[in-house]
Amino acid sequence: MSVIIKNALRIPALKSAGKLFGTNSTVNVTKIQATRSIWNLSQSQETFHHKCRKHNFCQCSSLRSVHTRGGNFLSKTATETAPGVAATDFTQGEKELADFLVEEISAERKLQKSKKLPSEIDGFKIVIEGSEISLVKKNGDETIEVNFNVNHSVDTDPVEPEIEPTMDKPELGEMKSRPTFEVEINRAGQTLGFTCSTVSPSHQQGQQEESYNDLFLIDEVVMYQGDWKDSNYSVSGEVLDGTLYDLFMNLLEDKGISNEFVEKLIDFSTSYEHESYIRMLEDIQSLKHRRNDSSDLYARYLLLKKQREKRTPKV
Repeated sequence: MSVIIKNALRIPALKSAGKLFGTNSTVNVTKIQATRSIWNLSQSQETFHHKCRKHNFCQCSSLRSVHTRGGNFLSKTATETAPGVAATDFTQGEKELADFLVEEISAERKLQKSKKLPSEIDGFKIVIEGSEISLVKKNGDETIEVNFNVNHSVDTDPVEPEIEPTMDKPELGEMKSRPTFEVEINRAGQTLGFTCSTVSPSHQQGQQEESYNDLFLIDEVVMYQGDWKDSNYSVSGEVLDGTLYDLFMNLLEDKGISNEFVEKLIDFSTSYEHESYIRMLEDIQSLKHRRNDSSDLYARYLLLKKQREKRTPKV
């Protein structure tokens, strides 16, 4: 059987598996991996200046500063060394990356919907530590905490549209951060924990046909005393009794973990993940360029050797 026929038979099977399990990881198996270019596909291709290969013939004034001055990782000045030491050439790959980052950062900043992040969501105070986010709310002796990580949480929303070859500028779905999150309800040293996953747009369509529209699912339930241990027993949400599953969903809603809350969580996660991505690009752009290869070490060795020879008196 040829590879083409095998792939053709494989795709429907994967799609049916996605409908069966209904999880983000399964539903998105057959989807093309979304790339960061989707953020700025609406931008004109004329903003990319890949034809500017030589500094002396650069026609894009917005990028000329990258070619001629600056002090960061991807600038000409960053590669200059002290007098008497040979300068390291600026590679073609570094030039092209510098050109792209200037345009990419500018385009991403223009696409930002919210530049100021909220300090709380529905009474939950937001605590940020790198890529990890905690939402905390206290009510008497009870503490409710929602934790999630924005890394690898981006997909496309809504479902991938059908793109015709004749379309000049197809409208693609907006990128959304849909992280898996954990809910911990702690009272008197005991913790009832839930691992939940947000529902992908394609799975939401299936829910509408079945007359329910939850924006998140319970993947796992755990109950433990004191601190968390890997040996704690947990049960999958897929094997829970249907009535018990619904009661757990009602409990979470009573604690403030509702569809509306999860929708705001997704919006916050999307804004913060996008801001983190832009900061990473800026950090790459501003990283100091330092090379410490073997040729530089050898040159310094020879220089020190000559200095010692001058100081050593001849016998």
